[in-house]
Amino acid sequence: MPYAELHCHSYYSFHDGASSIEELVLRAKELGYDALALTDHDNLCAALEFARCAGSWGLRPIIGAELTLREGWHLTLLAENHQGYSNLTRLISLAHVQGGRREPALDPELLAEHASGLIALSGCRQGQIPALLERGKPEEARALARRFLDWFGPEGFYLELQDNLCYGDKRRNRMLASLGREMGIPLAATGNAHYHVRERSRLQDALVAVRHCKTLDETHRQRRPNSEFYLRPPAEMAELFAWLPEAVANTREIARRCAFDPSRDLDYRFPDCPVPEGHTPDSYLEELCLQAAVRRYGAVTPGSVPAGPESPAYPDPSYPAADSRPFLGPGPSPKRRTLSREIAPRVRERLDEELRLIRKHGLSGFFLIYHEILKLGREVAVELGLSRPETPLEEDPPGRSRGSSVSLLVGYLIGLSHIDPLKYNLSLERFLREDLTRVPDVDLDFPRNIREGLILKVHQKWGWQHAALTGMFSTYKIRGAVRDLGKALGLPEDEVDKLAKRVEHRSAKHLAEEMESLPDFKDKMEAPLWRHLVDLARELDGFPRYLAQHPGGMVISSRPLVDLVPVQPAAMEGRYICQWDKDSVQDASFIKIDFLALGALSQVQECQTLILERLGLKIDLSRIDYDDPAVYDMLCKGDTIGVFQVESAAQLQTIGRLRPRNLVDMAIEVALVRPGVGATGSTHAYLARRAGKEPVVYDHPLEKRALERTLGTIVFQDQVNQLAIDVAGFSGDQADQLRRAFSRRNNQSLLQAFWAKFRDGAAARGVPEAAARMIFTKFNGQYMFPESHAYAFGVTAYQASWLKRYYPLEFYVAIFNQQPMGFYSLESLKEDARRHGIAVLNPDVNLSGEKCV
Repeated sequence: MPYAELHCHSYYSFHDGASSIEELVLRAKELGYDALALTDHDNLCAALEFARCAGSWGLRPIIGAELTLREGWHLTLLAENHQGYSNLTRLISLAHVQGGRREPALDPELLAEHASGLIALSGCRQGQIPALLERGKPEEARALARRFLDWFGPEGFYLELQDNLCYGDKRRNRMLASLGREMGIPLAATGNAHYHVRERSRLQDALVAVRHCKTLDETHRQRRPNSEFYLRPPAEMAELFAWLPEAVANTREIARRCAFDPSRDLDYRFPDCPVPEGHTPDSYLEELCLQAAVRRYGAVTPGSVPAGPESPAYPDPSYPAADSRPFLGPGPSPKRRTLSREIAPRVRERLDEELRLIRKHGLSGFFLIYHEILKLGREVAVELGLSRPETPLEEDPPGRSRGSSVSLLVGYLIGLSHIDPLKYNLSLERFLREDLTRVPDVDLDFPRNIREGLILKVHQKWGWQHAALTGMFSTYKIRGAVRDLGKALGLPEDEVDKLAKRVEHRSAKHLAEEMESLPDFKDKMEAPLWRHLVDLARELDGFPRYLAQHPGGMVISSRPLVDLVPVQPAAMEGRYICQWDKDSVQDASFIKIDFLALGALSQVQECQTLILERLGLKIDLSRIDYDDPAVYDMLCKGDTIGVFQVESAAQLQTIGRLRPRNLVDMAIEVALVRPGVGATGSTHAYLARRAGKEPVVYDHPLEKRALERTLGTIVFQDQVNQLAIDVAGFSGDQADQLRRAFSRRNNQSLLQAFWAKFRDGAAARGVPEAAARMIFTKFNGQYMFPESHAYAFGVTAYQASWLKRYYPLEFYVAIFNQQPMGFYSLESLKEDARRHGIAVLNPDVNLSGEKCV
């Protein structure tokens, strides 16, 4: 007989649920359930993750939540259909907006207008109806039950029975059953599960103590009275409710009715972007690009040669000097002004291909939204006196993109990117493919002062119900686990603090070996409470602690976002966050726009302002000499303190060995110093091969196309994708999914599945399994840069180096004012400034201003 649990909490019921999504799903499948409802407290943080995980194991997901009403009463709500899901997300959003960020509470009157498509259960022992019955107030319980019946209808409201073998459960269930028979209200049996197996009750007790900032001894009233709140086998539930079998039968019937699955039924649509009359989004985006292409590349007359590095598509401006320091002002060269308005063939060919793919995937509105956001950023920059409104947006963008989007010519033309993808032969494959199945990801870096104003402008333009920042989950690592569990267990505070400061591993699973290596704590492991600490920390590792704000990712939707995912106020006033993290947002194919604050851009921006104020020179960094030997000589000597991306000890060592002489070298240098590159040995191998100390070798000839430009080593994320395509026959989308799998939490089973697919695909192309395994072990898409991203950061690093080389005074004043940033203390920066001939005066309480001058 199929069975479903309708009231279950995961570890996303923060500090209350004690099992992960995967643990609950696998246990439910093992027990023979055919469906499982996830009803975390006041959130749908795991709704999409749960739906995907359950679907992959053949378990039907039911989306619900245990909602907190005013005065702290609980109500269990389940989404029967799409309308019910939308109402549930709205109710959760309203609960957080009304009750506050930390204590969500919903006005019950709002249930009346948001009841359609929802099935309501009267709740656990903290539900108002069971509480009224237990307090001897049956008339009030009847009156409230009639209100719920009016709101949800006779088929949408059930009295919820729970028997966890606690004192009072059976008496309460008998009273609820009596009320149900009297009023004709159906009954439903649930387990109120807070963990997948009984053994997790210890961790659940500890989490409750952590939530109340007390010890276990001090939280007897708050903790559950026994260890019976686990996922029960169907036979146990049938036995507990043998006296009322219709309650179990109704549970199965409710599960059958709840058919909404957010992994397939969400119906998200891109934001609408108004366009001028007579235009479609496709035609308007093309017109913007064509106009910018003429400004960017100039024009050629009909019949001229195709554009190339020496053609008019790549004008070669002169660099007039001032005091031996190059300076470029804005504006096209005279040659470009005399040319006709026909775009060079190579530019038009690439633009046509990108626009074709954009139209195919329906992404014109997507890029126009970005264009609109850049215009909002320009408004902020103009308000701050950092930009002139008459300058074309692509020539003076308020920010710049990073990541694989830098490879897009359309992005370069509408102001998203500062890198010419044609000049550096950047491939579209990583960002925009024929078989694209998810929305491309575009990250934008802004100076700090622009970013803050821009986020508020986006909220103002679209409203919190249509635009919200992406959520992010702070998770338990070893130090947090030691501190929180140590306090809950009542261990000596000073010893817990000492242990937390001395452990070095990130994962709490390694606490035992950490304590074994510390003489002060090795012997303590025999004591029962310290042994509990080790065991509980192992279970707690990776649990989410709370929902936080993503550093800058924002979701925008045409239909109200609160119909798709709950939205709640952020810690910072005026900001709102959605309850999904970047993985769920990506799986839902939402448009996520990342507004990131990059201190280096703030430094460069202030440096340009100071040069203009002191010398009257308007520096256009897009037109400086990027092949200046003096700048590369400075970099190769290790004179990089204060220079973005190349000032760390690892970068200093690498740049001294690589000795860059152009932007291609800068991109490779930036990419080599990444954990994912170093972990596979590619950093050492590339440098040795570049120096001629090692030969260039391949594990199989099929690697050559992907790895030839980096001497047979994997340096960029794009190369992981290309290898999967060339060696194992993956499609572009499958290759991208493989690369993304490395950054997923709890990804071992996923990587095993990809290895089997890669092995079989490689075998079909004649690649031996040993060679295929060697290639697969070199993959690590998580901590590598995309090639276009490496160029973007390489250019920013060069620009900062150029400013340090030719305008050191302004360079150091700007970096002092933009702290904190970089690797070095103010004292180190001061000494470096003196080495460059800059006199640095100490602060004076009578003379100094707010900023360095």
